[in-house]
Amino acid sequence: MLEFLPEFHNDWSTYLFFGFCGVAFLHLLFILLIYARLAFHRSSKEQISEHLPPVSVIIAARNESDNLYKHLPFILEQDYPEFEVIVINHQSLDDSQYVLDAFVQQYPKLRVIEVERSKHLKYGKKLPLTIGIRGAKYEHLLFTDADCQPASNNWIRSMASRFSDKHQIVLGFGPYRREKGMLNRFIRFDTVWIAMNYFSFAKARMPYMGIGRNMAYTKSAFEAVNGFKSHYSLSSGDDDLFIQDAAKKRNYTINIDPDSYCYSDGASSWGKLFRQKARHYTTTEKYRVIKKWMLGIYPLTLLMFTASFVILCFNRNFLWLSLAVYLFVFIWKWIVLGNAFKKLRATKFIAWLPVLDVIYAIVTPIFYYTSDKSDTKKW
Repeated sequence: MLEFLPEFHNDWSTYLFFGFCGVAFLHLLFILLIYARLAFHRSSKEQISEHLPPVSVIIAARNESDNLYKHLPFILEQDYPEFEVIVINHQSLDDSQYVLDAFVQQYPKLRVIEVERSKHLKYGKKLPLTIGIRGAKYEHLLFTDADCQPASNNWIRSMASRFSDKHQIVLGFGPYRREKGMLNRFIRFDTVWIAMNYFSFAKARMPYMGIGRNMAYTKSAFEAVNGFKSHYSLSSGDDDLFIQDAAKKRNYTINIDPDSYCYSDGASSWGKLFRQKARHYTTTEKYRVIKKWMLGIYPLTLLMFTASFVILCFNRNFLWLSLAVYLFVFIWKWIVLGNAFKKLRATKFIAWLPVLDVIYAIVTPIFYYTSDKSDTKKW
């Protein structure tokens, strides 16, 4: 026992140890206050409404003929009493119009809005989405992308059942299909981690984003904040900046029901992934300072916690007590994050979580600070 307890002196190692303990406390506190909300989340009966409102499914598409041909039937054939599907074909140069014309003949629920090519129009999704919202017949809107396929024919039912008098916004999950290779594993891990973040923050009453490929809200919620007006100059932001504007007074909820998932294919190369991440980062400058700080707490404390522990491992005086503190945090973190990943059906990553989250905390800032965050206005 005497060997376990260190001797405290007025030197750098003592200060480092107390700093290590302080960071460990903050790191664990963040995990228990934020991520544990998703890890131990249970959908109550109050969250699932028996009333199923009519729904307008809105898809903004540009040069997506192959994806529309492949995935649109799965949406049009959903098991739901009353819905319409609106596809806004935005300045496409491929065969999208012919594919959609053929589907219109086959599916009465499908409506197509053509936006002709013009040098005066931007390529972002906000214009076509706004056109689709204005043209929707129903108050309740459900959004996805042309390259997405619902996990089941109950996708609309699962998402729409989360609407209520209290909840006007429903945040869903859009995982990527599993394929071979390190790139796909990183993309899937990144997607689950981002989902864990925005679901957990929403549960903690700090909603900051959803995903455009699986999200629902009402026309009233859209019109209450004048749509995308506050960030219309940016091509991105329809799924994060809009949520930061519209999600107020707990008018939002999350949906992690597997039937509600929308699957898509990940980037086929590291270059495409890098450009995709850079496009997403263009909106971060618009985030409120408090949200930036909150999103930075976990990776910052993780890196400080890990680095200080590695240094203390070379100090015999603090080795065993530092190891005890590290293992205590490590075990609790593994339990909480493992449960959160299990909620999102990402059990393949749980065994490697202690390693993956350190790597991810290092890689993400590299992606961020080396990417071109100027708004390219490309879609």
